[in-house]
Amino acid sequence: MSLPTRPLGETGMEITTVGFGAWAVGGAGWRFGWGAQDDDASVAAIRHAVEQGVNWIDTAAVYGLGHSEEIVARALSGLPEADRPYVFTKCGLVWDDDRPEAAPRRDMAPASVRREVEASLRRLNVERIDLYQVHWPAEPSDPADGDGSPRTGGDGTPLEEYWQVMADLKAEGKVRAIGLSNHEVARLERAEKVAHVDAIQPPFSAIHRAAAAEIGWAADHGTGVIVYSPMQSGLLTGAFSTERAASLPADDWRSRHPDFTTGLEANLALADALRPVADRHGVTQAAVAVAWTLAWRGVTGAIVGARRPDQVDGWLPAASLELTSADLDEIAEAIRRTGAGEGPARP
Repeated sequence: MSLPTRPLGETGMEITTVGFGAWAVGGAGWRFGWGAQDDDASVAAIRHAVEQGVNWIDTAAVYGLGHSEEIVARALSGLPEADRPYVFTKCGLVWDDDRPEAAPRRDMAPASVRREVEASLRRLNVERIDLYQVHWPAEPSDPADGDGSPRTGGDGTPLEEYWQVMADLKAEGKVRAIGLSNHEVARLERAEKVAHVDAIQPPFSAIHRAAAAEIGWAADHGTGVIVYSPMQSGLLTGAFSTERAASLPADDWRSRHPDFTTGLEANLALADALRPVADRHGVTQAAVAVAWTLAWRGVTGAIVGARRPDQVDGWLPAASLELTSADLDEIAEAIRRTGAGEGPARP
């Protein structure tokens, strides 16, 4: 299939408006896993997405503590070079193999970054990573930053130092482009003074909308934007319920998150409000949720996860779905009415 594409900033890469997110396929056995996952189903889901025209995959070293990258490599093994999608991954979250359930630590020290890139190249079985991203700021976070990062802080490596290392990796040809995930505008400004920010990856959905500021910054700086969690980890798909949230296993990180506990009622009410829009367009609520993020100026593409091939089919129509002004007004009113999340309600 041929899906719509948009330029990823100034990188020269034209990416489809939806990409495959490989967080959940990392499986269980680590702090932020999604519960048990069948590897064969993961491989089938990735291959199905690629067969349907999706031309990029987003993963991270920490997903499944290396396992997600290995699954991506397995899924792409044997594909002709012309059919291979772009592969994006991240660094900066380092784990202890002897304590897999412990929270990964944020480490962007130059030597650590270089170890990570070599490990990712090996696991992914590629000679160059298409987009290499810093997962979280490594500097200790001030609560006033508003960047949403864990308050455990980082290893203390200054942004200017770790962003220079990323630029060096690009110059050396180990990576094609470099990006920042979960970095607020003030940090993006500092990074841009060191080397151009090729892309950013903020969390963005109809529930959590605060990253509109970073998206606007990117649009003004020739920086690509790939948003993550556009379906808010399943909450906006229409397939979630209070009963399902209550039955999430303990090894699924969502069972402990406020979006699925104290904020659940408002979030599900917003998901229900997407149904009339979906019905008008003949698509799923999941597709509407993803298309909503794509309607914002500056957004290049949205990362959408799947654990089975049929889940891909649910959100794939978002790639070409254009919401009308009336649709966006209706969703904005639902956001205000339900009180779900935070941030501006309309593009």
